[in-house]
Amino acid sequence: MFVRRKPNKTGTVSVQVIAKKRGLNKVIQSFGVGRTEIEIVRLEAKARHFIRERQGLTNELFENEDELKLESFISSLSNNQLQVIGPELIFGRLYDKIGYGTIHEDILRHLVITRLFNPGSKLKTTDYLYRYQGVNYSSDKIYRFLDTLCHRSRDEDKHQQKGTDIKTQVEQITFNHTLAVLKGKINVVFYDMTTLYFESSDEDDLRKMGFSKDGKHQCPQIFLGLLVASGGNPIGYDIYEGNIFEGNKFIPTLQEIEKKYELGKPIVIADSGLLSKNNIEQLDNSGYKYILGARPKSEAETVKQKILAFGLQDGENAVIRKDKKNRLIVSMSDKRASKDAHNRERGLERLRKKIQSGKLTKANINNKGYNKYLKMDGKITISIDMDKYNADALWDGIKGYLTNTRLQVKSVIANYANLWYIERAFRMSKTDLRIRPIYHRLRNRIEGHICICFAAYCIMLETERMLKHYKSPISLMQAQEITKNMYQLTYRLPYSMKTASKILNMDDEQQRLYDMVLRWTAKAAKVSSAKN
Repeated sequence: MFVRRKPNKTGTVSVQVIAKKRGLNKVIQSFGVGRTEIEIVRLEAKARHFIRERQGLTNELFENEDELKLESFISSLSNNQLQVIGPELIFGRLYDKIGYGTIHEDILRHLVITRLFNPGSKLKTTDYLYRYQGVNYSSDKIYRFLDTLCHRSRDEDKHQQKGTDIKTQVEQITFNHTLAVLKGKINVVFYDMTTLYFESSDEDDLRKMGFSKDGKHQCPQIFLGLLVASGGNPIGYDIYEGNIFEGNKFIPTLQEIEKKYELGKPIVIADSGLLSKNNIEQLDNSGYKYILGARPKSEAETVKQKILAFGLQDGENAVIRKDKKNRLIVSMSDKRASKDAHNRERGLERLRKKIQSGKLTKANINNKGYNKYLKMDGKITISIDMDKYNADALWDGIKGYLTNTRLQVKSVIANYANLWYIERAFRMSKTDLRIRPIYHRLRNRIEGHICICFAAYCIMLETERMLKHYKSPISLMQAQEITKNMYQLTYRLPYSMKTASKILNMDDEQQRLYDMVLRWTAKAAKVSSAKN
């Protein structure tokens, strides 16, 4: 007797035990139909067990034979047959859900997804893709891709442009996704700028020395301006030379993004770093409504006296009419006052230590930060101006907002409080995605690097939104870690000699995350199908 596989017209395989009688094959027992290799192998195991029992043979001989086959199969496996599949199963599905999958560039997909769970230099990325994903890209190929990422591509045969550059496609897809998340309404936008430094001492037309928000004043840098909607959902971005005054780029960036996406006139919210007379005039002339962080201590003396005369207590606020269009709203918070006082005391203590050490240099004698409390008497005597220090204490806990909207005071304060969305976007980009430091030198590659991080940030938000929707205890950081230990085995089938792949069994946490992504993407597909 022997085991036979019988292919069926339906593409399945029947497993039977056959015996020869008078020169003819006779079916002794059928054990079912298998659709996959695993199902077929299991049916064959049952058939062999049936043969053993019918022939009265000991199981030990055959079990040893099975073990030898298994050991032979395992010994044929190598490390390069095992790939990390988790990032593609989780982030790859979200990449497609957002719409980036319509950009037919595998290298973009790999760079964006790798940035989410293994951010690093492009050289480290090529090494990781080869070792753990079996994708073999040379660093030169990645650099060539970055060179063309922000330019219109050309058909090599016809020498005709084939459409918009990849960067523009990424930005448009991202905006469309944000619009869909917010159900077609973008009523409020948040704008801010940050600096990104380079591990290089060389400047060029883009990379310039300037005031660094990262404290890397010795490194050349660029400015990144980012516009987001509620929830931190990205709308658009732009980059500028590292030695500019950030306030001068606020309006041009806003107008460019408005024109590109037909954004309309949402309420613009920005911090006090972008507060200038010129910006306010341009916002008013362009028809924008805005809520800007104000600087109460920098107001005219008469206005400052009015603010202090209110004697605001915790949770109270007051309004001063600046002109026909603008209101200055001030609020008081004991929690903020405590923080302000703590920061002032820390700054004062640092100054005292510097004075006592005798190590104060010319660089310390300026009006930045808490050095404004330094007082010079004659040519050499340095002390702390406690009168100025105590005068600042009057402003502890007071926060100002300048607005031309008709929103109620509490709504103005609540909307401005959501500015943390963009602060969080910068924090996620700088820490989780490691957008900085940047090791590239050419402008195209710098823009390409930021474009990849921009798409990765959008996927991070989508992952977080999914986890929140299903009330999952898994955090965003945990989800990133979980994907690193989800594997796929690629092997050769012993009978057909065809290559097959199998996702290895997941633990409970991995399976929960995977099931969530399947439901989330299936739900999006149904919504898209219903709209069409």
